[in-house]
Amino acid sequence: MSAGNIDALLDLWRASLLKYGGTPPFSNHVDLYRTIDSTPLGEVRWQCFTLRYPEGNVPGDGAGAPSWMTDSHEVWYRDPRAIIKQMLANPDFKGQLDYAPLREFSADGTRRLCNFMSGDWAWRQAVRYSTPDILAQDAGNRGAAFVPVILGSDKTTVSVATGQNDYYPLYISIGNVHNTTRRAHRNAVALAAFLAIPKSTRKYDGDLKFRKFRRQLFHSSLSRILFSLREYMEHPELVQCADGQFRRVIYGLGPYIADYPEQALLGCIVQGWCATCLVPGSDLTKVDSVRRSRQHTETLVETLTLGELWKGYGIIGDVVPFTNDFPRADIHELIAPDILHQLIKGTFKDHLVKWIERYMHFKYGQTRGDDILTQIDRRLAVVPPFSQLRRFREGRGFKQWTGDDSKALMKIYLPALHGHVPTDAIRSVRSFLEFCYIARRSEHFPATIEGMQDACSKFWQYREIFRSVPGVLKKDFNLPRQHSMLHYERHIWNFGAPSGLCTSITESKHIKAVKEPWRRSNRYEALGQMLLTNQRMDKLAMSRVHYEEQGMLAGTCLQAARLELGTSQIGLDELGMKLGAPSLTDLIRHFLFHQLHPDGSQSGATLSINDCPPFNQSVFVHSSAEAVFYAPSDPSGIAGMRREFIRATSTWRKGSARYDCVYVNRDSTKHGLLGLDVARVRTFLSFKFEGVVYNCAVVHWFQRTSDRPDEDTGMWIVKPSYIRGRRSAPLLSVIHIDTIYRAAHLIGVSNGSRIELANLHYTQSLDVFERFYVNKFIDHHAFDLLHTY
Repeated sequence: MSAGNIDALLDLWRASLLKYGGTPPFSNHVDLYRTIDSTPLGEVRWQCFTLRYPEGNVPGDGAGAPSWMTDSHEVWYRDPRAIIKQMLANPDFKGQLDYAPLREFSADGTRRLCNFMSGDWAWRQAVRYSTPDILAQDAGNRGAAFVPVILGSDKTTVSVATGQNDYYPLYISIGNVHNTTRRAHRNAVALAAFLAIPKSTRKYDGDLKFRKFRRQLFHSSLSRILFSLREYMEHPELVQCADGQFRRVIYGLGPYIADYPEQALLGCIVQGWCATCLVPGSDLTKVDSVRRSRQHTETLVETLTLGELWKGYGIIGDVVPFTNDFPRADIHELIAPDILHQLIKGTFKDHLVKWIERYMHFKYGQTRGDDILTQIDRRLAVVPPFSQLRRFREGRGFKQWTGDDSKALMKIYLPALHGHVPTDAIRSVRSFLEFCYIARRSEHFPATIEGMQDACSKFWQYREIFRSVPGVLKKDFNLPRQHSMLHYERHIWNFGAPSGLCTSITESKHIKAVKEPWRRSNRYEALGQMLLTNQRMDKLAMSRVHYEEQGMLAGTCLQAARLELGTSQIGLDELGMKLGAPSLTDLIRHFLFHQLHPDGSQSGATLSINDCPPFNQSVFVHSSAEAVFYAPSDPSGIAGMRREFIRATSTWRKGSARYDCVYVNRDSTKHGLLGLDVARVRTFLSFKFEGVVYNCAVVHWFQRTSDRPDEDTGMWIVKPSYIRGRRSAPLLSVIHIDTIYRAAHLIGVSNGSRIELANLHYTQSLDVFERFYVNKFIDHHAFDLLHTY
């Protein structure tokens, strides 16, 4: 909030208190800022150091040298040790920290890999601390807690219209924090520094000296920033933790979260090569059995020339990685998997989507290819709405792609292709999506890892269809981001679920740490104002945690006022006419019979209405219901709980009606749609009968077209159920709301359909199509619910 808005708000507050002789707690924004700045909670001050190009290497007297050689490059940072100690002591993380590596097992004895400390890398590090050579230095190491330091960096642009304003934030977290906590951004990822970005004219962009200086400036900056941790990587220090206990902790450099260009910079490798293994950049379709390592690289650097290192091993030999300044740190071992850039933005958006477009043009010609792509766009445009689903009004043909755009397209892309592209292309997209969704799971078992590897193998097999048409592939399959898929198995065994180390975490942090503070600044020397804003926001965040811990922020003043929001009372006859269900009273009587006789064996089809209790009273109608379920693989709260709203209303956002679909529990012992039914909610209602309140839903049932998913798309297909096949007589029931599991997303099967899509509105899709895909890719919880390993 701007200073002017703060003053206006305080004036309104002051005006409301005048008649009582009271005043607000702050006189103006200056008073408010002064109070925040004096708060000791969250206090980790910003510091600065400068780095320069070696003076002895500047040509001549420096008069004609480029600015990047003569300038002092400022790096602003906060003490990472102080930040980590705050994280460890944060009471908000109580119960969300693992202080030692662990190995988890399911009830059947299989290994479970979830949070970072459940992986093999943390386990190996703990074993190293028990070796005699470490104990010889300090016997107090035994029993100390291990704190892996997770880093992440990525350049971000805050404004293009007013000039290129780039910033280079460095973020820090700890591996002890559970993945759901880190992904929920509850102070588990902190801004640690703004790295320097040396500027040059276009003349020097490709200059070898400038490129070497830029790389070494990056590594030297990281080494200097992390220096305060160096001493305590071999000797423990006493730290207070979230549970109030004091523990001796030893720090160690953990995984580094970065996209591919940043990984190449970190690993000091040539672009186009793998930062993890030694497979040649010209043959990235396989995994080399030889892993890159610090020891191997140092041996090669001592033996070979820079040119031989570059050409033969993809090593930039004249730059020293920052990890070489810290014990037991190997940058090639610490490169984290990156689902966002390697899979979502890379393999899906940059490769598969473009390959399919090129395939259509090269296979069928420009005119026919454009026509097919237009039909695919129309299918995307008429996809029914779903909670938090981005709409593609004009298809996928937009210029500015974001990570959220790619994620949204992945959810609905496969059904739109079916019937327009060859079977192998369909299966390549399906296999990739399954790989991506399995990799994104919040927990892994040997069976899920095997399923992920199987999906990878099938993707490798089916993607050959794009090689069959000349012009589709520009670089064959030598693509580092697709090659990275081969390393996910090892990453999961080492680091646990990859979703806890994805660049989506740091990119989301850009908004709060860089972009919003920049917008609050006056744009003149904005960095200093951004540092101050971040410091104040950290103080407020820690203050809130402290006040909550003291019980000072419990409850809200609006809870009671929202109890009856969105409800209305209506007679059964009127409601039945609106729903096209004149027998609504009989449906409710059938429902009450089964509620009153839960152990009865009589089915609804054979039940006589005369055996049902009488019912003839008004009911309350509700336009929505809230489903809360455990979905840690999707964006969720700190405990992995997710909330979604299921709509059933005749007017949605002042427009057309919206009646969502749901999964209804039928047999919990069976997996997927063998244990679930699909239905469309026509309305939610509640009533009281014999002193008991019943919360119900009137639903229109769907039925499976087969006992197995579609072979090409891997999705179940369902169709609406009608009495004696008459569309005017939908098969309706009243069910208890507790039997509804969550919302379901259906997409019309366009292949083989005669429906004209050009004039079809997306809100009409569920009423028009005869068959529907049950979309298992709508989110990761739905995928786990429906996918069979």
